[in-house]
Formats: sequence, C-alpha cells, structure tokens
Amino acid sequence: MSLSGLSDGFARVFKKLLPSPFGIAVSLTLFVFLVALCFLKPPEISFLSHAESLAFSWQEGLFKSNLLTFAFQMAFMLVLGHALALTKPFSQAIDLLTSIFCKNTALAAFGVTLLTVTVALFNWGLGLIFGAIFARKVGEYALQRKIPLNYPLIGAAGYSGLMVWHGGFSGSSLSKIAEPGELLSKAQGLSADKLDLVPEAITYDETVFSSMNISISWALILILPAVMYWLGKRKPSEKTVRNLTPAAETTIVSKVLGAERMDHLSWVGIGFGLLMLLVASVVAWNADGGITGWKFINPNWINLVLFGLALTLHQNFYNFLMAIDKAIRGASGILIQFPLYFGIMGIMKYSGMIEIMSDFFIEISTKQTFPILTFLSAGIVNIFVPSGGGQWAVQGPIIVESAIKIGVSIKQKHPSHGLR
Repeated sequence: MSLSGLSDGFARVFKKLLPSPFGIAVSLTLFVFLVALCFLKPPEISFLSHAESLAFSWQEGLFKSNLLTFAFQMAFMLVLGHALALTKPFSQAIDLLTSIFCKNTALAAFGVTLLTVTVALFNWGLGLIFGAIFARKVGEYALQRKIPLNYPLIGAAGYSGLMVWHGGFSGSSLSKIAEPGELLSKAQGLSADKLDLVPEAITYDETVFSSMNISISWALILILPAVMYWLGKRKPSEKTVRNLTPAAETTIVSKVLGAERMDHLSWVGIGFGLLMLLVASVVAWNADGGITGWKFINPNWINLVLFGLALTLHQNFYNFLMAIDKAIRGASGILIQFPLYFGIMGIMKYSGMIEIMSDFFIEISTKQTFPILTFLSAGIVNIFVPSGGGQWAVQGPIIVESAIKIGVSIKQKHPSHGLR
C-alpha cells in the first residue's frame, strides 16, 4: 500500500470514530453531566435539585471571567501569529527558502520540517500558518517547474510544528502557569496547609529553558527533519500536485481620502508597532529578576510582542487589519470550544469528580510513577480535548491536586533541573 493510501485509510477510520472538535466538546459535556447526574448525587438532595445544581455549575464554569480571559489570550495569540505569517518579509523569506529547498521531495520535506519546527517553537500560531504556506509554496513551485514531488509528505511536514509547539514560548499551559496565582486557582480543593505547597507561579526558566526541555527540543529539531528526508528518499514522487486550488487574489486598494489615509501611512503603523515593542522591552527589563530571570513571559507579554511585530512588519494599519480578517477565522475553534471545556470543569468541580479522579491517581501512583502516568493520561485526554489550553483547563486541577496530595513537588528547587 502506498503512503497516500495508508494515510487516506487512517483518515477514513478517524472520520468514522470521531466527530468534529466541537462535536467532541459537546459530547464530552453531555457525558460528564450524565456521569455526575447518575453517580455523584449527594444523598441529602433530590435528583431534580442535583440536576439543577449541575446545570448552574456548568453555566458558571462556561462564563467564568478568568477562564474566558485565558480563552481570549490563546485566541489572540493564534490570530496575531497568523497575521505575522502573512507579512511581506515572511512571504519573501518563504519564497527564497522554497527556491533553495524545492529540488526534490527529500530536500523539500527536510526544509519545510526544519523551518516549521523552528518557527513553531517561537509561536504556535505562526508555526501552524508558516508551515501551511511554506508547504503550499513548495507545491506551486514544483508544479510550475515540473519537479516530481510527493505532496502529501510535504503537507505532513508543514504540520510538524505541532509536535514541538508546547515546548516553546507560546505553550498554553507553560505561559499560563507563569502568571501569578494560576496554579492556586487550579488547587481550590486542597486544604489550607496543602495550599501552602502550591507555588505562586512556575516561570520559563523552570519550563521552557530547563535542561530537560531544551534537550528534547534540540532532539526534535534534529530528528524530525532527518526522518522526513529519509521518507522523501523512500516514497515515490508524483509529477503533479493534486487538489491545489488557486491562491486568493490580492485585494486592490481603492483611492483613500481624508482621515482614512492614516491607515495607509507606513510611519504611523511602524511607529506604533515599535512603540509596543519598546513597552514590552521595558516590562521585561523591569521584571523581577530582569531579562535573564524570564519571569516577565506570560500570555499578555507574548501577545504584546506579537502585536508589535505584526504591526511593524505589515507597515500600516490597513495591511495589518486585512491580515487579521484572514487570520481571525482560525480562532473560531478556541472561542467556541474553550467555554465548553470550562463548563466541563465547572461540573467536575461541583460534583466532586476532580477529587475522585485525584484520589484515583494517588491510589495507583507513587512519587516515581506519577509523572509517567500523568504523561500517558495526558495523551489519552488530548485525543478527546484536542487543544493544549483546553486540556490544561480540564486536566490541570486534577494533576495539581494529585501531585500535592501524593507529595510530588510541582516546582523543583533547582530551576536547571526543570519541571517535575
């Protein structure tokens, strides 16, 4: 069986087994609600009162202000990363890289993977769109020059950044736990003496810049392109690129008059973008521990930097807003699905499900096996909650409470050893 046939077979199986991500979120909501309704009813209240309380807890979780802030932060990060990928400098860089790497399937797969992985470590939204645009450019280049190419493999290379993004600057849980108080908000079920063991925050010097994470990231940067190159050498190439629809045409700008000219002035766009970057630099410089302490990095700071970079590289407000119009569609999943995950968390918290699951982890784990079981359970949960941020919202409280109760340190005493 060819690589294309094998991938098509996997796609058909998963389409039959799994609905859309939104459908999964709705199904999980109903499943958790029914489990809590049927098996976790307190004996002192009626069935109807229990159902009513669960509904209220779901609604409260659905629209909890601090969680909605998190959803907006992640959606904004994706939109700004996408907009940054649509800037002229990135487009020129992709064109140059395409001409360098698009000689054959193996070299093209190597180049797309290497660059996409590197970019995704900076920002997941940027890496996601950069990889897709790069893969498409390679396909167009090969089609125009009649270069045989295995385009399905190039498409897979364009998504390789999703294998590394959560170890980079914009990882949802990593950036969120760097905010003071986030871990405490995930451990409200603990007693007062246990809450004292929960750190205020875990900063980037203990996660992203830990020796463990750096080692894994470097290994992936080296191994993934090599594997793609090897596959490109083994798999047959096709003379044409299939299902490559024409790219959207650039909108022609009509004559602007009056105050609308401000949106097209490059010095205004670049100036405001540089001002935002200056503010981000000042925030970093004045943070506790300074720039080398990395304590300034959180979702708000990352978004400020992305905002400033996107404005600066688009050069004016008009180009920036056109890019935002294109990018904002990609954030629809976060804006719609995240509240459902927050509602699930509300049901789990009220019904005592978090405490039950936490106790289960304690029973089957030791201090040595807890990290491994956490890793395996996270992989299973991620199939049904296909979002790093959504998974943190659902699984974060269980893991934090379980770790504290079992005596596993959430935060290492020596930052260079990383997050345990």
